[in-house]
Formats: sequence, C-alpha cells, structure tokens
Amino acid sequence: MMSETTGFVEFVVSNKVFQTWYKVVGDLSSSRRRPLVVLHGGPGLTHDYMLPHRKLSEEGIPVVFFDQLGSGKSSHYREAPIDFWKPELFADQLDGLVQHLKISDNFDLLGHSWGGFLAAYYAANRPHSGYRSLILANAPASIHLLEKGLNLHLDQFPKEFADMMRRHESENTTNSPEYSKGISQFVSKHLCSLSPWPQELRDSFAANGKDPTVSNSMMGPYQFKITGTLRPYSTIDQLGNIKVSTLVIHSPLDEVHQIAIQPFLKHIQRCELQELRNSTHLPMFEEPDRYFATLSSFLSKNA
Repeated sequence: MMSETTGFVEFVVSNKVFQTWYKVVGDLSSSRRRPLVVLHGGPGLTHDYMLPHRKLSEEGIPVVFFDQLGSGKSSHYREAPIDFWKPELFADQLDGLVQHLKISDNFDLLGHSWGGFLAAYYAANRPHSGYRSLILANAPASIHLLEKGLNLHLDQFPKEFADMMRRHESENTTNSPEYSKGISQFVSKHLCSLSPWPQELRDSFAANGKDPTVSNSMMGPYQFKITGTLRPYSTIDQLGNIKVSTLVIHSPLDEVHQIAIQPFLKHIQRCELQELRNSTHLPMFEEPDRYFATLSSFLSKNA
C-alpha cells in the first residue's frame, strides 16, 4: 500500500486567501521517478474521478491530485464575479501547489478534458524547465473547436433530436424532461458508455451539482453552446512554445471531437497520438488496461 499524504496550501488572489486541497500518493522525497501532477476536468468537477491514476504509484511514480479552486475540498467562492473564473487563475493555483510541494523544477503534467486544456494552456503560456512531459487526455486545443465538435456529434443524431436539443437551449428551457432525457442519450454515447457509472465518477458529478459556480461561470448552462468565460480561449497560437514530449489521448466517439485535437498534433513538435477505440471520454474507466499501459509506457520512455 502506497503512502498517502493530504494537506492544504494557501493560494492568494487579490489579497483574498484561499486553500488548495491536495493528495500525494507515494513519496515525493524518496522516489527515483518524477512526480505526476494530475488536473481534473469540468470545469468544476473534483479529483475523485481521477483517482484511478493512483495505479501509477505502483511503478514508483508519486501522483499528485488536487481540487481546483471552487471544487471539492478546496475553497469555494460562490459570490465571485463571473470574470474571476479564467484559466490564468488555475495556472496560478498549479504554480503555487508545485512550489509548495518543492517539485516545481521536475514534474510531469497530465490533464483530462478541461484539465487537459488547462495543462496545454499552462505549458504553452508558461514555458519553463520544470515540467518534463505532458499528457493531454480527451482534451480540446480551443473552446471554439470544442463547441464545433459537440455540434458535429449532435448532427449525427436524427435531425428531430438535434433540433429539439438546440431549441431547448435557444429558448432556455433546459430544465425540461425532454432535454434532460436527450442529454442522457448524448452522454451515454460520447461521455461515458458504462452503466452504472463508477462511484468515483458519480462522486465528482455530485460535488459539482452541489456547487456549480465554476462550471456555470466558465462554460455556461448549455451542452452545445458555450457562453461562459472560457468561450474565447484557445491554445492554438501558443502551442509552438511546448517543447517537451507530449502524448495526446483520444477516442473516436469522444465528446471532444477529432477536430478539437488536431492543432495539438499539428503544432506541438514532439507530439504523439494514442487512439483508444473502445472508449468515449473516460478511458480510465472504460478501457483502463490499455489506458494505463499507454501512460506507463510514455512516462517510462520519457523518465
């Protein structure tokens, strides 16, 4: 059984003090392998659904989890102005955490979904020698391409279904049973094909349901129309700044459409793609053996 350490680190924004909750699985001081810092998705989910990555600690890799601001066990800020919630905020939080843990000069970075977008944003805009490799799992290179891809997926459903979903979003009637049922259909095809969902995944979504401040502020209330603060963000023009070995993980039915990952493959110099064909958006649950074998191989190769 690997050792687990949890704690809090202060994170100051405009003279306001917040707390970042973190968990380290493994020993940062004695391990010969670089630690892997894991960024959860959402925005507004929690570290819980990323906990299967503990498996990598069995190979001597310390794994660092944390809850992003506004999520899980970290500080919440429901009264924050909407424009408080931007990628820069979470990049600052990540910097503060790796400095506190004294790993800022030597770590690998993995992000899933929104966490992968954040990892790419961080790596492209804050190039330094500290992070040594990058894993972008089921993540978009830009929010525009994410939205475009979601609608391409929607257009693969019958026209009446797609029209119904868009009508509810345009008329702001997304609380209707018809729309909710439609979301369930879309999610089972493009987010997670398992039924029932794994407990850790349910825990993350339940936590977001209790406080949707971050997701509502950054993404907005809709599935196919992004209206929040994330809308204008893209990493594409800065991807050439990423010089480290990068692994992109994707699945054909991933809600993050193929068009949204292409810029990574085009603009990151040392980039490789691994397609997991039996997954949708959550291969750590849907295809765990191949997913973790892929991570293990990549991290060993770049150790």
